[in-house]
Amino acid sequence: MFNWRSWFTDAQKNRQGAREFLRYLGPGLLITVGFIDPGNWASNIAAGASYGYELLWMVTLATIMLIILQHNAAHLGIVTGDCLSEAGTRHLPGWISKPLLGSAMGAAVATALAEILGGAIALQMLFQLPIFFGATVTAVLCGILLWSNSYQKLEKIIIAFVSLIGLSFLIELGFVSVDWLPAVKGWMTPSFPPGSLLIITSVLGAVVMPHNLFLHSEVIQSRQWQLENEAVIQRQLKYEFLDTLFSMLIGWAINSAMIIVAAVVFFMPGIAVTDLTQAVTMLRPILGNTAAFLFALALLFSGISSTTTAGMAGGSIFAGIFHEPYDIKDLHSRLGVMITYGAALLFLFFIQDPFRGLLYSQMLLSLQLPFTIGLQFYLTSSPKIMGKYANNQRQKIILAAIGLFVTLLNLCLLYDLLFD
Repeated sequence: MFNWRSWFTDAQKNRQGAREFLRYLGPGLLITVGFIDPGNWASNIAAGASYGYELLWMVTLATIMLIILQHNAAHLGIVTGDCLSEAGTRHLPGWISKPLLGSAMGAAVATALAEILGGAIALQMLFQLPIFFGATVTAVLCGILLWSNSYQKLEKIIIAFVSLIGLSFLIELGFVSVDWLPAVKGWMTPSFPPGSLLIITSVLGAVVMPHNLFLHSEVIQSRQWQLENEAVIQRQLKYEFLDTLFSMLIGWAINSAMIIVAAVVFFMPGIAVTDLTQAVTMLRPILGNTAAFLFALALLFSGISSTTTAGMAGGSIFAGIFHEPYDIKDLHSRLGVMITYGAALLFLFFIQDPFRGLLYSQMLLSLQLPFTIGLQFYLTSSPKIMGKYANNQRQKIILAAIGLFVTLLNLCLLYDLLFD
């Protein structure tokens, strides 16, 4: 006989669990926008246009690495109440922490460069604004967003942007002729086609972004749950992983969709891609003559949302050097944001080819990544810092393996660039 009381109790528990999960949802999605940014658009389109489905494995591997690293960085914030920058400053001697965090600021600048450039390209497409003027407008607008909004408001804005961007590419999969067998093989089988190292490291740097590790540890601890009792910490650790997993899988799907569609639209016909605006072709089958407008609008959303999070990350890293949490009303946080945006705008003067500039900015993130992983490994593996929540032996091995892989990949790229 069917037990209605038991069914009702289970359903009630499931609804409560869903509501509890939604309460903790947000930080992961805030991070997700960082790896569906204009730099990702360029890296993914270059990967699909140049090598078809062959580099899909890098999105899969990078997303797995990202889930592990972001989850680990969030643990640091939840348990200690410090972001990576604050913890590095607190627990490392200055001669180590300052160069490390200085390189992290450089990564935030490289990220902001790509995001601002993407917004500028979108404004040029929409309103024929010169690139540098459009870049300045993007940076100023994002500075205003940061100044006037709390984390919670920003989360809602960015989630809306992510939804609009992702929907356009996921729908596109239903309107192009995808050969799914090679695509699935591409997801599962590592491949290093000749001349692909730059794009592989660009994809890696575009997915596993150093500034996002700093930002996640900042955003997750800003809610101050760690100041409550042990049960609250345990619950937060549980739901944080679900938030991270859910959000990163969305990013994996969108990035994969970009590569697949680019493979069908550009690689199969043998069309070389030298300009991000060529991606309008990807949307034309479902959007017709409005493709250029909607593509530019999606790119603008992507540029604004990811420029905002890059500024938050830069502010968090810089404030952490002075033992302070991110607070846009505080001088050091504001300086960090201004340095991030100001340096990015300065470097824009020296970029002749925007598409290659986007690719190289993502490559620079990959080159900095081993240093951030090393910092995170040390902090989260220390019982003195993390107490009983310090990494166990299995977690240490996984983090060390990720760091080693990224380092070897970067060394291969450097060798390729210097001696090829």
